[in-house]
Amino acid sequence: MCRSRPTPPSVAAELRERAGYRTALLGKAHFEPGFDPDHVYPENYLADTDSTGPMRGFDHVELSMHVPAAFGSPLQHYGKWLMENFPGEEGGFAQLLGASGGGDTGAPETEINPIPREHYHTEWVADRTIAYLDSLDADDDWFVWMSFPDPHHPWDPPDSERYRVDWRDLDLPSGHPGSHDAIREVLAGKPEHWLRYFDGDFVNLEGAPMTFRPASMTDDQIREINAMCHIMNEMIDEACGRVLDRVTTRGWDERTDVFFTTDHGELQGDYGLMFKGPFHTDSLMRVPLVWRPAPEAAVAPASVPEPVGHLDLAPTFCEIAGIEAPDWMQGSSLPKAPGSGRERALCEWDSQFPGYGMHLRSIYRDGWLTTAYEPSTRGVPNGLEEWLALGILGITESPETDVDYDGTEGELYDVEADPHQFRNLWDDAGYRSLRDDLVADLRDSLPPERDPKLAVARPA
Repeated sequence: MCRSRPTPPSVAAELRERAGYRTALLGKAHFEPGFDPDHVYPENYLADTDSTGPMRGFDHVELSMHVPAAFGSPLQHYGKWLMENFPGEEGGFAQLLGASGGGDTGAPETEINPIPREHYHTEWVADRTIAYLDSLDADDDWFVWMSFPDPHHPWDPPDSERYRVDWRDLDLPSGHPGSHDAIREVLAGKPEHWLRYFDGDFVNLEGAPMTFRPASMTDDQIREINAMCHIMNEMIDEACGRVLDRVTTRGWDERTDVFFTTDHGELQGDYGLMFKGPFHTDSLMRVPLVWRPAPEAAVAPASVPEPVGHLDLAPTFCEIAGIEAPDWMQGSSLPKAPGSGRERALCEWDSQFPGYGMHLRSIYRDGWLTTAYEPSTRGVPNGLEEWLALGILGITESPETDVDYDGTEGELYDVEADPHQFRNLWDDAGYRSLRDDLVADLRDSLPPERDPKLAVARPA
């Protein structure tokens, strides 16, 4: 199969070509599909040929996924490094999207991983980032994306680190309603797929293992998963510290901007659910974002309460580099202090499987979170069916759900009064005018859709 594919625009390419930056990505990229067994995409074939790029505007890439291997074969650079240097250690990881039970409680995708800490992907990403920084000259301008696979399922950090957090000491998360009856009462007020996911009638194939049923989880399994996640976070914190120490040692600290964020949240027991998917609430959409401007810029520390989004990162990078953001970039440079006047943040979801055909559009504004459900397009071809027909995954047709939305469904939450978004006010007549205003603002604020849309070439 031909591997020649068009290169999409990227902020890394803008910084390299227009501002002269050295560019590198170390760790998880996931710009391209993970389910790519025939290795059509660069993320999945570069390691096969011992290549480190270039890729998508990055001069240098060394990549890792959440597990080092699949079906006995290494995944990306980390998997190849681990299996060549420490064969057998890949077997300590839980199976990604397998839902098999492990750990102390039999929690899904949880494993007591005997891998030495120094061989785990968090340490590997930090090590490779430091090695890349050490390859640069002192006067180089550089843009480095250090991307840790964690915190993410499978929940299988090194066994040596489990002393950090004992799951037995944890409470259930505050977003957990407290009992199965309370969970069902909360979810019954949301669109159909929420409660059906909990009970196992809706297979959340686009965000979770297909065999997973949330109602089967015990409270202790939720506690153990969250303990593993806390451990992962501590390890990332320490890895970031090692890299930032090297930045300081190289004399770059005063002129280096540092950003810390993540691509999505996790349900982590909120609503009695686990994993992610078409569930537009703070659990998945409100993510950490820290920007430490270069000290030489003398920007006063501030907490900015106005809504911002990931789309604002690329224009911010351009501003720091002293170049104008190109027209194709959406978003705008992040504010450095409160009072920016920003009013809204948007989020979209479109199913990748034509047999699901779900479309969610969300707006956060004035302390309210609103999600409008577009009419389902279940069964309408989107391109993925052509690849599925090849049978590479062992199936030849798109998985299907019988959940169908007609475009009248939605969610409306008062985020300040109801921080966990338990009470859906979408159908409450007392909030109809507010709901309609927010939906109209959402429609007016969404950018034009691509026409024609790109075909879905691979899942995930």
